[in-house]
Amino acid sequence: MHPISFSLADKRIWVTGGHGFLGRQVVTELERRGAHVLATRSSEVDLMDPSAAQRFIREQRPNGVIHLAARVGGIGANRAHPGSFFFANAVMGIHLIEACRLEQIEKLAVLGTVCAYPKFCPVPFHEDDLWNGYPEETNAPYGVAKKALLVQMQAYKQEYGTRGIFLIPVNLYGPGDHLDLETNHVIPALIRKFLEAKAQSLPSVELWGTGSPSREFLHVEDAARGICDGMEKYEGVDPVNLGTGEEITIRDLATLIQDLVGYTGELRFNPAYPDGQPRRQLDTSRAKDRFGWEARLSLREGLAQTVTWMRGALNQ
Repeated sequence: MHPISFSLADKRIWVTGGHGFLGRQVVTELERRGAHVLATRSSEVDLMDPSAAQRFIREQRPNGVIHLAARVGGIGANRAHPGSFFFANAVMGIHLIEACRLEQIEKLAVLGTVCAYPKFCPVPFHEDDLWNGYPEETNAPYGVAKKALLVQMQAYKQEYGTRGIFLIPVNLYGPGDHLDLETNHVIPALIRKFLEAKAQSLPSVELWGTGSPSREFLHVEDAARGICDGMEKYEGVDPVNLGTGEEITIRDLATLIQDLVGYTGELRFNPAYPDGQPRRQLDTSRAKDRFGWEARLSLREGLAQTVTWMRGALNQ
């Protein structure tokens, strides 16, 4: 058993990025556990402003904070905006963590990213390997910015006693994901391409890269549950992975989604586009050991759910 050390029931919890893909699911899970949620977007609290977070905390007096706000995107977006991705993600987190320290927030959870792991990290990725190499180049600025927040959290714990945890989710997917092909991630991009190809009776679909890299995917509902479990039960300074511990190649993923969509055309992989990190699979044992969390939804079950949602969303 993992006892609850910070019950979410009746707590006021501020969720930055609370209207985003993951944020909406975290808000739902928090409310299910009896929390009073303060969900904000950047237009309401601009974390790039050094004083905005502290003003909000003073006005709203949350007991806890979950920092999900980030500037994110797929390989294309990361390649096009490395500077702004680094600056925005570093500065937002630094300002928020400092405000939580100054206002003595009871507990803080900050989300990192699997992009922070070294490009050639031993598989499965263990949290102790986080510093053993430079991240894959296309998303290194984003990954390094997030990793800097882990250093800040640990330093603040040591010097000021700031109570906080740092969680590293693997690639997320599920209903409510982004639909924009310029900024979305691989699963919604693949589903959309296959749905549109089927609707237009296209003979083939072109996909980026060789299809050989592997990835691990976590359903957004499982991620939200993991964040809330960590908030309630985990008190350590060590980073903790959130994932399924299972990997799949992009080619096999595409074939699985093609089958679920019912598209019968040809898949064409274009090696002129980058593959990104060669393999990505997490060691998820620490989450189970430290606060008893494990993923529940299988990839096929979660993908089927996501395909159904996207069909409806694209037809609106």
